[in-house]
Amino acid sequence: MADSNQNEHSQSEDVKKLAEMIKGIRIAMLTTADEDGSLRSRPMATQDTDFDGTLWFFTADDSPKVDEVQKERHVNLSFADGGKNRYVSVSGTATLVKDAAKMKELYSPFIKGWFPDGLEDPKLALLKVEVSQAEYWDAPNSTVVRLAGFVKALVTHQPIQGGENEKIDLK
Repeated sequence: MADSNQNEHSQSEDVKKLAEMIKGIRIAMLTTADEDGSLRSRPMATQDTDFDGTLWFFTADDSPKVDEVQKERHVNLSFADGGKNRYVSVSGTATLVKDAAKMKELYSPFIKGWFPDGLEDPKLALLKVEVSQAEYWDAPNSTVVRLAGFVKALVTHQPIQGGENEKIDLK
């Protein structure tokens, strides 16, 4: 029983860490597999919600990404904040959701840029991504710290230590 509690605690900590890493990154690149197996990526606006293991994105229910997701549910999302040297890659399964209550909960005026009719748009839907795995890189963002790491690498002939890198399994 202790292992189960430890696993739940660890998973809870992993979700919390992942939430910290992606918080504030406004755009994620969503990668799906096309019919011929080729990969397609496009920018998606992230929702300003608390991350609990599931990510939500507004989409049109007739978009090509929806067709791709309905054929192959495995997707990848990449988050990058170059200014803070934070990078996150998330894998999971995507599902199209037409839930008026959830759309209302997540809706913000920012969505009107893509959907001028807002919640009244009949094509408006959500793409739900249940995260199964993630990997992140979190490097020091101070120029002085990065420069010191570069100098140390030159002197010691060892590769630059890029900061924190961790793989997370949420399932």
